[in-house]
Amino acid sequence: MKKNKAKANSTAEKEFVFEFRVGKHNCVLKVPLHFPVQENISDLHGRLMLLHKIPCYIENELKTSLSNFIEKETILDYDREAELALQRLTTGDVDVNQLTNAWTRSYVETTLEHARPEEPSWDEDFADVYHELIHSPASDTLLNLEHNYFVSISELISERDMEIKKLQERQATEMDKVMHELGNTLSDQDVNTVASQHFDAQQVLENKWANELKQVTAIQKQEYQEWVIKLHQDLQKSNNSSKINEEIKVQPSQLSEPADSSARMFEEQPLLEESFTIHLGAQLKTMHNLRLVRADVLDFCKHRRHGSSGAKLRRLQTALSLYSSSLCGLVLLVDNRVNSYSGIKRDFATVAKECTDFHFHCLEEQLEEVQQVVLYARAQRSSKQKDQPDMSRNGGDEKNKNVERNPSNLLPGEFYISRHSNLSEVHVIFHLCVDDNVRSGNITARDPAIMGLRNILKVCCTHDITTVTVPLLLVHDMSEEMTIPWCLKRAELVFKCVKGFMMEMASWDGGISRTVQFLVPKTISEEMFYQLSNMLPQIFRVSSTLTLTSKH
Repeated sequence: MKKNKAKANSTAEKEFVFEFRVGKHNCVLKVPLHFPVQENISDLHGRLMLLHKIPCYIENELKTSLSNFIEKETILDYDREAELALQRLTTGDVDVNQLTNAWTRSYVETTLEHARPEEPSWDEDFADVYHELIHSPASDTLLNLEHNYFVSISELISERDMEIKKLQERQATEMDKVMHELGNTLSDQDVNTVASQHFDAQQVLENKWANELKQVTAIQKQEYQEWVIKLHQDLQKSNNSSKINEEIKVQPSQLSEPADSSARMFEEQPLLEESFTIHLGAQLKTMHNLRLVRADVLDFCKHRRHGSSGAKLRRLQTALSLYSSSLCGLVLLVDNRVNSYSGIKRDFATVAKECTDFHFHCLEEQLEEVQQVVLYARAQRSSKQKDQPDMSRNGGDEKNKNVERNPSNLLPGEFYISRHSNLSEVHVIFHLCVDDNVRSGNITARDPAIMGLRNILKVCCTHDITTVTVPLLLVHDMSEEMTIPWCLKRAELVFKCVKGFMMEMASWDGGISRTVQFLVPKTISEEMFYQLSNMLPQIFRVSSTLTLTSKH
């Protein structure tokens, strides 16, 4: 009502007259209308029919007459306003220069050809240059330079670990001596003092190495980007790239096999894998690739310091598809805190620091951005809930209390994304939040972890991620309660749910062929692995186009 009162001064009231005949009686309908009419004509017509009890056979005639009246009077009002505007212009009431400037500004702001060109971005320019070089004969040169940087960081990390280990051994010896003298010449307070000194010394040493690693990676990133730009310029000036490829070479010692037999066995240990080709879809069937792999989740992220042909090919493949429409993603199961201080998150952060990321921000900076987004999203959600009326909260009281207790934490089923160019086989990490409920044997298809997988697959469809690795059992390590029936039941649930989600993909992306890798922990037995591999084709109904490859 307040809006209508505010516009009352700029509106004009006109009377709509409609004559019609009912039996032997001539009737006249007169309705005052305010122009310009803000209401929907169909709604206005329906109210007139209802309020004045007009016969149904007059309905179409009334609507036509009402529409014509409103259209005619609206055009007359516009013509009248235009005549008044022209009259003010001719009498000098309006400044012509001011009016033309306003028109010019409006035209320039709303016309694309007059829009300001976007300022070139360093990240975009570097991405274009890198994409061009990695698909040229200079790709081997780039990989050699990246490997040299990786080796230098690895040596620095080894030196750090050795120094921290020596400090811990020395502190353990000192603590043993102190505990031996406890009760004789030393008291509990003396023990606490020594422990506090040890903790402070270890913190100082770790901070020193953290700052040094951060400084070295920053220098490497700057040098690498400048060198890539210079290499691109040199290649444009000279067609002979053979001399440029000789600039960076990997030292023979770096590519040699490790001398330690145990390390060699670790490097050469093959994966246990089964691969399938399936067709999904109701009318238009799409081919997808499925793999069942037994490996550690971080094996898809780690680089090998001692290079081999397979490792180099994987690194090349990851680099070639970095700026493409065929990205690779990995689902990492994490807790509800956005940090890298514990569990699998700490192990992943350690792997991510082993090699400098030359294209994206480091993991810590990305997590800080995610933390700010989570806080903003929580604030927006809480404000909307306050504006809405009270609704049933039968199942959401516990979640709401957890969010109110710590708004920076995630809820089960939510996930955040980090981008990487320094990992072995993946570009995108989906950090999926799960709770202890995934270790129980009674989860259903509506569990937050399962719905989180659905949302992750939807993001893959909208962001050109054609290969995604999913933990089949929704855990990264096995425990005592995870028996063979537990594993079979969990695998069947995830297989069926992922199959349904993949059939939905046709409506999400139009039916693009994708690769889904189901990952099981390394500790699972071969017998259990082959039971799961027999279950997969039964659920997905693999046709004669089945392709099986096993690596033992």
